[in-house]
Amino acid sequence: MDHLLGKENGRFGFEASDPALRIAAGTGERIGFETSDEVYRQLHEHKDMQKLTAGINPVTGPVFVEGAAPGDTLAVTIHEIRLKDCGWSVSLPGTGALSEVMGPELFSRRVPLDAEGAHVTDRHTFPVRPMIGCIGTAPAEGSNSTIMPAYAEGGNMDLTECRPGSVVYLPVMVEGAYLSIGDIHALMAEGESSFVAIEAEGVAVVSIDLIPGKRIRAPRVETDDEWIFVGLGDPVQQSITRGYEDLFEFLTVDNGWTKGDAYAVMSAVCHSKLGGPTGSEDPDPLHPMAPVGAVTLHILPKSVLL
Repeated sequence: MDHLLGKENGRFGFEASDPALRIAAGTGERIGFETSDEVYRQLHEHKDMQKLTAGINPVTGPVFVEGAAPGDTLAVTIHEIRLKDCGWSVSLPGTGALSEVMGPELFSRRVPLDAEGAHVTDRHTFPVRPMIGCIGTAPAEGSNSTIMPAYAEGGNMDLTECRPGSVVYLPVMVEGAYLSIGDIHALMAEGESSFVAIEAEGVAVVSIDLIPGKRIRAPRVETDDEWIFVGLGDPVQQSITRGYEDLFEFLTVDNGWTKGDAYAVMSAVCHSKLGGPTGSEDPDPLHPMAPVGAVTLHILPKSVLL
């Protein structure tokens, strides 16, 4: 690791201000983003939202990428995620898919992490699958929330595919891009039913490359064997359509396929699924954590490109 950004660089918005580090893209330098779990420690201790002094879902950064300009794409390779010794399972009143079932009480559990895995209950230990929940660049103006919704520039997407070995592609909207990372999970099920995974403090180690002049309108993730196109929208069908459009453009424009070939292959082998929970651009002020919008994922096997 060439640089370590400590959790004291945490903030509660993706924005183009006060970079914690300036770096040139394409150097191969590895940057560690340390994330904080302080809010979960406080929730576990006090069981009372009113007693919190720590904010929810900080991101560490931002990193100013020299030479990055609007219309470029940032390529962030995730090399490793180092976890601390415990994680947290939490249910906050009024949130999650089963908020009415869970009732008004705040639930919190410390989850030990060790070589055996995540000890979620006394009887259940699962292998850890560390991932980044929150990753993004700055918007052209203002600040994007680190909680919801997810944005074209990224944000709290909660994608299990944002794991070591993957490359996350993000649109650049401002000079310098201003990359921030937070919300590390030791383990998360697809969909994140409670809105909280096994949250964990740790360090995400990444390197940054730049694709000049390549404009994308939403994040993409590349794994060893798949391309994943993130659809964003409200209602869900809008999110699905946008993800399909980006996948279709990748095949026809970037790879020179005919429209017929692209549509046929998409219908045959390109699966779609829901991503993590998100909210609308204009959330209900009485229920600001309500999942109104949607993150959808549209998956292209790399084997079809050979």
